[in-house]
Amino acid sequence: MVPRTGVTVDIHPRDLPMALVGTAGGTLALWAHAPVLVAIPTALLIVLDIRIRRSRRRS
Repeated sequence: MVPRTGVTVDIHPRDLPMALVGTAGGTLALWAHAPVLVAIPTALLIVLDIRIRRSRRRS
């Protein structure tokens, strides 16, 4: 899938303390038998800084 023209998706890892919190939270959730479909995406949202920008073209 290719994003539309004018849409930018930036994915960057967060600073180390937030990455450790996300990793620890995901590991704790898996250890407590939380569903994988919930634990992994939540941990990734904590660990990664995801920004979606939309730019408009001037005509």
